[in-house]
Amino acid sequence: MDILISALAYLDYTTFLVIIGACLFGLFVGAIPGLTSTMAIALMVPFTFFLDPIPALALMISLGASSIFAGDIPGALLNIPGTPASAAYTNDAHALVKAGKTNRVLGLSLTTSVIGGVIGTIVLAFTAPVLADFALNFSSYEYMWLSLIGLSCATIVSGSNISKSILAMLFGIALATIGFDEFTGQPRFTFDQVSLMQGVSFIPAMIGLFAISGAIKYYVERWKDNNQPVDVIEGDERSYNLFKGVGGVLYKRKFSVLRGGAIGTLIGALPGAGADIAAWISYAVSKKFSKKPQEYGKGSEEGIVSASTSNNASLAGSWIPSLVFGIPGDSAAAIIIGVLYMKDMQPGPTLFLFNPDKLYAVFIIFFIANIILLPVAFFVVNLLKKIVAIDNAIIYPVIILFSIVGSYAITNTISSVVVMLVMGVIGYFLQERKFPISPIILGLILGPMLEKNLLSSLMKSDGDFFNFVNRPVSMVLALCFLFIVIMQIRAVFKERRPAHTQ
Repeated sequence: MDILISALAYLDYTTFLVIIGACLFGLFVGAIPGLTSTMAIALMVPFTFFLDPIPALALMISLGASSIFAGDIPGALLNIPGTPASAAYTNDAHALVKAGKTNRVLGLSLTTSVIGGVIGTIVLAFTAPVLADFALNFSSYEYMWLSLIGLSCATIVSGSNISKSILAMLFGIALATIGFDEFTGQPRFTFDQVSLMQGVSFIPAMIGLFAISGAIKYYVERWKDNNQPVDVIEGDERSYNLFKGVGGVLYKRKFSVLRGGAIGTLIGALPGAGADIAAWISYAVSKKFSKKPQEYGKGSEEGIVSASTSNNASLAGSWIPSLVFGIPGDSAAAIIIGVLYMKDMQPGPTLFLFNPDKLYAVFIIFFIANIILLPVAFFVVNLLKKIVAIDNAIIYPVIILFSIVGSYAITNTISSVVVMLVMGVIGYFLQERKFPISPIILGLILGPMLEKNLLSSLMKSDGDFFNFVNRPVSMVLALCFLFIVIMQIRAVFKERRPAHTQ
């Protein structure tokens, strides 16, 4: 109790002002496609020099929570995921917006984001040492199987056409092989272009596949004189009440919320994973257990609830290995570890011994930051949602402008803009031929992780494949992957059977 009282003493008015300001800035950054949560945190690091340790950490925590949620806003309104963590359920959110459910979608995203953050915080506060110890059991073998499980989600999240989903995923993996090979030291598929040595960044690629391809489709249809703009804000959607009907949906989907929070926290606790992988896996698991899997990708509230809860829960999960062992759970956590060192709070077991009051203050800030996000985002979202009522002829030039700015900001080179434009053209032609786009992003994200851990495992085992399954955790993950593959093969035969019997 004394430790808790000491922790509460750190929470002065400065901390609360920092949390509110960080929430506003995070909402702004996350709502612009291409500007990621990691970028928002990195931009604010200089300000931590002038803050005490607890307000400095409050700044980092609030930025992460608000920017991850804010990625849902352009995803729902414009079908452009603001952050990679929002890409898994962008199609569902935008489909519901086009159906006149703007308030419901944004209210669900906001509420589940807060609930996911709270779930992750509870797990962080009570089970940090246990989960961190579990995460340390993961070697390259386990990460290889985890990558395969993630890639197998491509056939789950993208609808019934499994062959096109697999081809799109393989295309994403192929793009991920471009660049400098860290194992052989040789450039691959760079065509002597220095700008391709670092590979194809998945954020400009994602912007191109979603935003630029949509803009191309709009202008092509306009040229054909077929484009019919639709005002999606109708009836009570003009109101400011984002939470109407949300409580009923959450109660109905309470198990999806709990499952998404658990998956997000576990994935976040694995070093190198992150919110985007947590969202994809949670979305795929939710679809597999859903009674209405056919709605996924076409406007599934259940998919949004599961994935949105998961990607926010992963934020608190990523702090588990960071605080207990000083191992970053993701790129944002790596920046935060630097802030911890700068504020003389060396992460590791000694943090629990010598700074328990500050540690509990961090746990309390996680709760406060997620709760404060609710009213702050409520006002911001009600301002931003009005952009869907603007004429498309005005919206799309602005989308293209922000896409260029967001892509350029990744590497500060024109090559990222070129990648975005090329991927936009490719995305347009693929969508015209009914190829899903999401598996391409999944392949780009997980492809490098699969290659790195597969090659590392082969080198360690000297080519002995038995070593891939001779560890308890790797055996469980291998069985999970095998189960998913069998279920997908079964689904293919189940879909084709009626066609042969007719």
